[in-house]
Amino acid sequence: MGSATYDFGDQTVVVTGGSSGIGRAVARRFGAAGATVVVADVRERPKESGPPTHEAIEDAGGRATFVETDVSDPGEVASVVEAAREFGGVDVMVNNAGIFRGAPLLDADPETFDRVYGVNARGVFAGMQAAARDMLDRGEPGSIVNTASISSELAQTEHAMYDASKGAVMMLTRVAALELAEHDVRVNAVAPGAVDTGIGSDDDSESETDVIDVEKSAPMGRSASPEEVAGSYLFLASEDASYVTGHLLYVDGGYAVL
Repeated sequence: MGSATYDFGDQTVVVTGGSSGIGRAVARRFGAAGATVVVADVRERPKESGPPTHEAIEDAGGRATFVETDVSDPGEVASVVEAAREFGGVDVMVNNAGIFRGAPLLDADPETFDRVYGVNARGVFAGMQAAARDMLDRGEPGSIVNTASISSELAQTEHAMYDASKGAVMMLTRVAALELAEHDVRVNAVAPGAVDTGIGSDDDSESETDVIDVEKSAPMGRSASPEEVAGSYLFLASEDASYVTGHLLYVDGGYAVL
């Protein structure tokens, strides 16, 4: 079986959370499709093995740069979009950065809730707002693709903070799609299930236990690789999806149909 090929030559793509996991795979795939990729993350080096994402793209013959960014700070997100002006402005904005914190509802604390919401929801809000303003200011319609989750619509125990934040991503995507359609700016989201990022449990990833539980329940009986998820972002950003907006695309091994 082959895979779809896309041409994003002469386009600039910003990928938040692009140093590791899904974001790294998405950024590299856009780079291979000819885009100039702006990798935005709190850290430059991947948590997996290998060179920084922008260096990996350049080593493969592409064009990329890195901008240190905390997406919970709208000012830093705006700075990333401003940095993209050096390459002509944002054509595709991928709001992917996210963190996971798990705790029973009765044990969760407001400070942790605010941190999860700040990255997962406010980060997406700030990214959409900054990118859309750039597109409208330049008179150049583009595409925004957010990273949602199966948790956007499916509740899981000990996921109150995370599920609430990803539910917000779903609704932010839909509202933005409604408001920006008249400007020919499309807004969609990818909703991954269990993804094997090779990271395990740490401050900025889903916990290993969380991934294993979902993996056992998925009809396909396994987790996805980041590369298996990445193509969905390119499809939603491409002209093949020119009549698709406000959509939540599940890439979950069938988990959502259970």
